[in-house]
Amino acid sequence: MKEEVYGVAMLGGRSWESWIAEYSESHQHPLNRLTHTFGIPIIIVSLPLLLATIVWHRLLWIGVGLFCFGWLLQFVGHAIEGKPPEFLKDWRFLLVGSRWWAAKMRGKA
Repeated sequence: MKEEVYGVAMLGGRSWESWIAEYSESHQHPLNRLTHTFGIPIIIVSLPLLLATIVWHRLLWIGVGLFCFGWLLQFVGHAIEGKPPEFLKDWRFLLVGSRWWAAKMRGKA
């Protein structure tokens, strides 16, 4: 119950579907969608690699490179779309991107 209340509060009383629909609205250009299709999972993969550098220092530059390349793809896509990234208006869109990607992979976004 407590998690449910927190989740609703964090989402601003909106459903994930509502967030994903708004996210999709600013990702209409096929090239922007393509850059996000690759950029989002690259960023996601980079995060545990960066965390692993605490123990395995040699992973640092791989993690940093993937993180930067993933974000470069995101910003190139938004330059093509001609719209700023959604997270500039609400930080929660940083979390919505991965949900959008998962929905897109299932053919629902």
